[in-house]
Amino acid sequence: MDKLQTSPNYRPLYEQIKVLITQSLIQGEWKPGESIPSEFDLAFRFKVSQGTVRKAIDSLANEKILIRRQGKGTFVATHEEEKIQLRFLRLTAEDGSKELLKNSLLSFTKSKADKEISKCLDIKVGTAIFVIKRVLTFSDRPLIYDHIVVPVSSFKGLNRQKIIEKQGSLYSLYETQYGIRMVRAEERLKAISADSKIAKILSVNDKDPLLSIERVSFTYGDKPMEWRLGLCITDDHHYRNELE
Repeated sequence: MDKLQTSPNYRPLYEQIKVLITQSLIQGEWKPGESIPSEFDLAFRFKVSQGTVRKAIDSLANEKILIRRQGKGTFVATHEEEKIQLRFLRLTAEDGSKELLKNSLLSFTKSKADKEISKCLDIKVGTAIFVIKRVLTFSDRPLIYDHIVVPVSSFKGLNRQKIIEKQGSLYSLYETQYGIRMVRAEERLKAISADSKIAKILSVNDKDPLLSIERVSFTYGDKPMEWRLGLCITDDHHYRNELE
């Protein structure tokens, strides 16, 4: 039986339930896309009120870790779902039109983590990493240069062909083939000028302005699993964010 802390020095009861539900997700008890037990069943399991369980689930739903479906129950969010699939892609056309998104792989190599990457991914310097470089096109126009790094130990068997075949979100690939779901990300944005290499890839002029988005994505338990640098053209697109 999962144990709860009763001392007043510990976090609120609903937060403890939230942690226990998250631990079950980490252990794979409920997989992405699957439903979790009802509030009544979880309340019985954890020996708390349904109201406490509801508050914990509401918090996880707000973080898009769980999804409530009216009349159907509560489900584990998945990157296979259309609304979630492009959750971390915030570049939007100025007119709001929906665009056809494709990606083209430039290179896939194996390397070793330097000091910066090791700090971002909480791994040791010299740890084996996969380095993925690709171009994302919006309605056939190159718009984003992506430089992606993931640890080899968590993505064994990842190769060029798997990336090429998965035209959609890489987060969906991580989830379906490696059981790793990204639940949140931290980003740093700044304006830069395109160097000659990136200008050629994105079909822009040297020194043209680009938006640099450096992102670290985390899986359950707040474990960093991917570092990504996106260099974006924003002459007719903008970065969209929702603040709560």
